[in-house]
Parts: sequence; C-alpha cells; structure tokens
Amino acid sequence: MGKLLRFNWLMFGAMAVLIALGTVSIWSAGGAREAVFHGLWKSHLASAVAGLAIYFALAFTDYRYTVRIASPFAYGAALVMLVAVLFFGDTFYGGRRWLWFFQPSEVAKLCTIMFLASLVTWNDGDGVRAVKLEESDDADAAEPGGSGKKGFALFALAAAVAGVPALLILAEPDLGTTLALAPAVVVMLVAAGVWRKGLFTALGVAAVAVSLVLGAVWEAERPGQDDEKRAAILRHVPLKPHQVKRVKTFLFPESDPMGAGYNLRQSLIAIGSGGVTGKGLGKGEANRLKYLPPSVSMNDFIFCVYAEETGYIGSLALLALFSALCLCGAWTAWRSRDACGRVLALGITTLIFAHAYINIAMGVGLLPITGLPLPFMSSGRTFLLVAMAGLGLVQSVSIHN
Repeated sequence: MGKLLRFNWLMFGAMAVLIALGTVSIWSAGGAREAVFHGLWKSHLASAVAGLAIYFALAFTDYRYTVRIASPFAYGAALVMLVAVLFFGDTFYGGRRWLWFFQPSEVAKLCTIMFLASLVTWNDGDGVRAVKLEESDDADAAEPGGSGKKGFALFALAAAVAGVPALLILAEPDLGTTLALAPAVVVMLVAAGVWRKGLFTALGVAAVAVSLVLGAVWEAERPGQDDEKRAAILRHVPLKPHQVKRVKTFLFPESDPMGAGYNLRQSLIAIGSGGVTGKGLGKGEANRLKYLPPSVSMNDFIFCVYAEETGYIGSLALLALFSALCLCGAWTAWRSRDACGRVLALGITTLIFAHAYINIAMGVGLLPITGLPLPFMSSGRTFLLVAMAGLGLVQSVSIHN
C-alpha cells in the first residue's frame, strides 16, 4: 500500500495520454498511406502494452538493484550490439541502424545513462549527499571542482563511458541519437558534481566550435558565393555532405524548397494551416494529400500531422503534457535522498526532454532537421519501449526513495 501512495500518478497519466495521442496520430497518418502503413497504429498500441509490463516491473523493483547490479552487464551488452549492427545490421535510408527487429542505439542510450548514474555516484552512499559533505574532513574531496574523488579522473572515465557508445552510434551514422544523449550526460555530470569547472569550460569550447561551424556553413552556402570559395571553406568543416545540406536548409530554408527544404516547407505549411482548433482527426490536408513523405509523417514529423489536425490548442495541450512529464521527473530527482536516484532520474528526464524539444523544434524550423522520434508519439517499437522503461526507473526512484 505504501508503494502505491508513493506512485507518481501524474507522471504515469501524462505518459498514458501521450501514448493515446500518438496512437491516434499514427492511425491518422497511416490512413492516407499505402496498405503497409495502415496497421502501424496497432503495432504502436501493442508495443505500448508490452511497455507497460516493463514499466511496472521496473517501477516496483528497487532501482538500486537494477542500476548497481544490472547496469554494467546491460552497458556491456549494449556495446556488443552497437558493434554487431555495424557488421550485420540492416540498412535503411543510408544508415545501418537496425539489428533484426530493433535499434541497438536506442537501447544503448538507456543502458549508458544507467551505468553512468552508478559510476558517478558509486562512493556517495544511499544517504543525503549534503550530510555526507558536511561530515567529510577532506575539503578537497568534497569540492566538485577539486582534485578529489569527483575531479578530472572521474570526469575522464565518465566521458569514456559515454563517448564509446556515442562514437559507435555516429558510425551508423545517427547524429540525432547522439545529440539527444549528450545533454543527458552533461546534466548527470553536473548533478553528480563531477569536475564542474572543467565541464563548464568544455561546454564553452563546444559552444564556440558549433558557432564556428554554423558560421562557416553560412559563409560557404550563402547566395552568390562562388563554387571555388565554397569548396575551400567546406573542406575545413567537419560535416558530411548530407549534414551540410541540412544545416544549409536550416540557415537558408528557401534555398531549395523542392529538394532539401521540402520536408521543412511542408511541415510549416501543415502546422500553420491547422489554425486555432485544427482541421479534425484524419482531415489534415498535408497528410491526406501525401505532401509529407510516408517515411517521415509517422516518425520524425508526427508532430506536424498532430498539429494540423488539432491546431494551436492541441499543440499547447501536447506541450503541457510533456512539461508535466519532465517536471515530475525533475521533482522526483529533487526529492531523492539518494545521489544515484537523483542522477538517474535527471538523466532519463533530460533524455525525454531533449527528444521532445529537438523533434518539435526541427518541425518548426528552430533546429536543423535530423531523424529523431517524438517520445510516445512517433511510430517506432524500440524507442517507445526504451522510453517507457526509462520512466519506469524514474517511477522506481519515486517509490523506493
């Protein structure tokens, strides 16, 4: 009975409503497509039912056992799968990301977060971190930016733990998945007090590097630039040709409206045409007339289908649901008396937030387009199961802490 009283019903309810909305949106998007897409909503619903079993199993199992004992083995298995997919995986849309019936990169994100939460809090114990620091006689060990237990050595080890799967995912290639994992890792390291001074310095350097790359692409691809100078500039840009094209589309959305910028253009038209109240379920013209390709309408651009049919009000409701979900995760982390539970909850919550933010932002032109599913909404068995398993672990922190 005590566990049910500590069960976060708001977080569970927000997740359940998002899954229901996702099922309806996939049904609507699939209704205008070929027969092969018509039944994807059933697959999404079946995956959600299986995900609920995983969710409740993890929620009512003490996360300390799951993270401390199982995470090293899960992390090792994830690395093996990431290597295997590079040699034996199936290739779709230019990337080798599928191993049989699932995507190892999605599983690897959760396994990495679990193992990292265990690693960076290994010596923190199960009590309140503040009390531990007050009782410590070693001020250097207690100082996050010092040379003690939370200094550069642990930062380097954590960076290696997160970097190896990130590099393997990039080799598929899958830049979007790596971009979603990065903020979760950063938030976890900051929350655990791992070499904060150096970490913030590294983030500043990364921000400058990204700005320089964006500036270089802007200069190379701006209208009127001659081919010779463009080639000379892009020779020093660490991006592949298709990635440069996506950044160019982000910087100059009208440069190729029927080519690289087609999906973004149709996305903006669909969202804008929804108006205040939307056109009604199954009545979105951009979807019914197949302006958005079937390969993206039920996955990366499912928000566009939803926004056109539910309008501004429906979009606000969707954002409110994601906000409630993330705030519940942050509240669980804030109330956690265990450092491992706090870092774990923050990492998983940040991963969900990053997916939602990047997916919606790219649909409205605020970020370059990259293949990243919208949590609980997009069609995709692996990520749905992984996201539900992650929230099951956050629920476990709420119940057992």
